[in-house]
Amino acid sequence: MDGLTTEEESFDFSSDAFFMQQALRGARKAYAAMEVPVGAVITRGDEIIARGWNQVELLKDATAHAEMLALGAAQEALGDWRLDGCTLYVTKEPCPMCAGAIVHCRPDRVVFGCSDPKAGAAGGWINLLESAPPLNHTCQVTRGVLGQECLDIVQSFFREARERKKQEKIMRRLEDEKKA
Repeated sequence: MDGLTTEEESFDFSSDAFFMQQALRGARKAYAAMEVPVGAVITRGDEIIARGWNQVELLKDATAHAEMLALGAAQEALGDWRLDGCTLYVTKEPCPMCAGAIVHCRPDRVVFGCSDPKAGAAGGWINLLESAPPLNHTCQVTRGVLGQECLDIVQSFFREARERKKQEKIMRRLEDEKKA
């Protein structure tokens, strides 16, 4: 029995759901750092070769999206910019910047959790990953894996951010009234 719990014994550690759970770990890390909670992992076969989570604010870099950081780490791990045979798991549908980079890195698959109808570039707003006519590469896309869980963390983050902003506005107003 190798010390696994009953739940772990029946869980497929090579499933899309398992790897999306790993990406969610990154999203939670981003959330804790007050970054938009998006996480990503890249696999080759059943092995995670790279991880990333949004670090735009931390790094003061608009390109430091989870996908971009994971793509860079995967390229370093493989010693090649081509990610043939790889799958990218990301908690939120990639934006156009990330989708463009994904196409150029050429992973076989992209699996994402929640859709982004306003800015998603894997079928939400536009579809760069499965474009017709194709760019230099097309990816097989799987949508909605643990979608509700991925959506919940994003919605919670933005709900809290709006509340923080509201509280900051109230505090500024009170301070201005004190000065007057």
